[in-house]
Amino acid sequence: MLLLREYLQLTKPRVVALLVFCAVIGMFLAVPGMPPWRALVFGTLGIWMASGSAAAFNHLIDERIDKLMARTARRPLATGTLTARQVLVFAIALGALSMLVLALLVNVLTAVLTFGGLIGYALVYTAYLKRATPQNIVIGGLAGAIPPVLGWTAVTGALHPFALQLCLIIFVWTPPHFWALAIFRRDDYARAQVPMLPVTHGVVYTRWHVFYYTVLLVLVTLLPALTGMSGLIYLGGALVLGAGFLYYAVRLLRPPDELFAMKVFNYSIVYLMALFAFLLADHWLAAPMAHQGLQFRPIL
Repeated sequence: MLLLREYLQLTKPRVVALLVFCAVIGMFLAVPGMPPWRALVFGTLGIWMASGSAAAFNHLIDERIDKLMARTARRPLATGTLTARQVLVFAIALGALSMLVLALLVNVLTAVLTFGGLIGYALVYTAYLKRATPQNIVIGGLAGAIPPVLGWTAVTGALHPFALQLCLIIFVWTPPHFWALAIFRRDDYARAQVPMLPVTHGVVYTRWHVFYYTVLLVLVTLLPALTGMSGLIYLGGALVLGAGFLYYAVRLLRPPDELFAMKVFNYSIVYLMALFAFLLADHWLAAPMAHQGLQFRPIL
């Protein structure tokens, strides 16, 4: 039972839960009513397993770094509870199983896109970008932004511009979300020699970049309303949530204490969940109006 808990920890369940939540919202937004049960069940399962596999690869590649950082020092591989071989086998098996589920029980497009996201996070971001540039989280953010696209394609079998809008929102949300954490954990990153922005360019520089990206995020979140994907319910929620994020970003420029960066980080998580919840609420409560906007043809 203890070993099972350690394997579950490899999948970063809290992080993956947020990704899968966004993917499921993408499924519901893709169709006027309930998504087909097959796509909903097996699509969710496949996306969860692929995300968990990518997280396990992250543990494996970051073993040295994890041992040096207080935030990650208790991870199963860092403590020696699990061996590198065990983690590798688990990551490969979970990833392979996810591809089988998606390709055979959902559709090939979703399997291909999910595989691309897995490789993007596990290899491109974790193995290379994370150590190569302070813009790592910006460039590598696309891998973490893809879940709503996967949810959409799982239901429709096609890549739609509205799904890409959802991807863009998460892509722009990722830098201010992660840089807030990086500010608080900058000593950890410096000790592990990871070139996060507050380590290479300083805290003040990073605070301003959190503010810039937050402004951009608020503008990007207007797209679903402007393109007819969503209506006034979503727009009102997005504006209120955006005002809250802007408040935190402005306050972070001259924070009251060191812990305030973590308050920004925690709000960013609530923000994304609430934003996607407003998308779903608008979809259900104003479905006829919202689906008049489904005028763009699928890309694939």
